[in-house]
Amino acid sequence: MSTTRREEIVRLVRETPIRSQEELLTQLRRRGFMVTQPTLSRDLKELGLVKTPTGYVTPSDLTALTTVGLSFSTNEARQEKMKQTVREYVISVELAGSLVILRTPPAAAQPVARAIDDAEPEGAVGTIAGDDTIFLAAKSAAAARRLAAQVRSLMNRPRPARRRRNRRT
Repeated sequence: MSTTRREEIVRLVRETPIRSQEELLTQLRRRGFMVTQPTLSRDLKELGLVKTPTGYVTPSDLTALTTVGLSFSTNEARQEKMKQTVREYVISVELAGSLVILRTPPAAAQPVARAIDDAEPEGAVGTIAGDDTIFLAAKSAAAARRLAAQVRSLMNRPRPARRRRNRRT
């Protein structure tokens, strides 16, 4: 009986958006399954169903949704995300051979590194991020210089105004 019930649960969540266990209990009872809430909870756990904002999904359906979502992230969107995170979080840029070292506020290095990795800038090999520092590895020292210049241009930080000296005449 539990196998048939679990097959029906999977069928239900694939056919209609089921947003709560209560909804699922109601649907199962309408289809002739007399099940208690604790039993349903165990079934959901055994099936590995995941609750999303749109309702329960099976692990395989969740993987498919995630893959589809990632494939629709355009290169333009990834580039924009990199620009935005660099502009918002990168404090400084330094060169060290074929590495570009980026400094961020505490806890900001991971999202910046992720955005850079996703954007796949030309000449970049990968990133290593700590709490407030990112090592951006480049294919060569020349590629590192280009990447550093690109990041600096994205930072879009106004330069401090130079003070004018008052001349006494």
